[in-house]
Amino acid sequence: MTISISQLHPVFAGEVSGADLTKPLSREDVAAIEAGMDKYAVLVFHDQKLTDDQQMAFTRNLGEIENATGNNITKPQERRLPVGMNDVSNLDQNNKPLARDDRRRMFNLGNQLWHSDSSFRAVPAKYSLLSARTVATRGGNTEFADMRAAYDALDDQTKAEIEDLICEHSLLYSRGLLGFTDLTEEERAMFKPVRQRFVRTHPVTKRKSLYLSSHIGTIVGQPMPEARALVRDLAEHATQPQFVYVHKWRQYDLVIWDNRQTMHRVRRFDETQPRDMRRTTVAGDAPTAEQAAA
Repeated sequence: MTISISQLHPVFAGEVSGADLTKPLSREDVAAIEAGMDKYAVLVFHDQKLTDDQQMAFTRNLGEIENATGNNITKPQERRLPVGMNDVSNLDQNNKPLARDDRRRMFNLGNQLWHSDSSFRAVPAKYSLLSARTVATRGGNTEFADMRAAYDALDDQTKAEIEDLICEHSLLYSRGLLGFTDLTEEERAMFKPVRQRFVRTHPVTKRKSLYLSSHIGTIVGQPMPEARALVRDLAEHATQPQFVYVHKWRQYDLVIWDNRQTMHRVRRFDETQPRDMRRTTVAGDAPTAEQAAA
């Protein structure tokens, strides 16, 4: 297998050819994919007709699979996918589109906000891998923003201002932006805010990037209105068209993105029709900031 990557966007994102992810990969293939992630931050693989087991097996080449529990309000009896898979579809356990007033659907509308997966965990995620089993008939594109290029474009004064800032992230904040506050005390405890650095440095390339997300509720040591104004200003800067790649899904696409270097969001789609999207997530290896004392 000979893997090659062609760039899709002026500053990031690559399309991979020469890879069959349904089969075991050599060390050289895995190394080529990892190097591609370091460089492009988003990789697109077309025509990968994966089973859940094959997707999880491929994911394990890149690291440990993150525990999929504790990041949504789906009850165990409502699970549609096996343990290890994150369900970001619009389907219930019977593979039918969720009703408009289903609280799972309303909670998942938060995926339409710019975010980084699992930034609400003390140890945030490394990679996300999303497999398109059934694509939307209308809409449903996923947009990715290169947070490295966005950081590079900041003036020196702003870079110095944000270098050591610490933010608090929680699903309570992102869902609250949409007015979703129908949470149990157990869920509120599960979504307790965690701390993350505002600026991250990639361990291999040493490039700095903004670490932004709709999950941010405040900046430690700042009045909340001031903090949220700064976060909004930088999020608007980071999601300008010159930093954004728009992925138009084809059935059996697999897209991998680096949560340390990108933000993403899904666009609105016809939710009366099935959209079956299955995500595996590579766990991170360390916190970005010291957590608050209990």
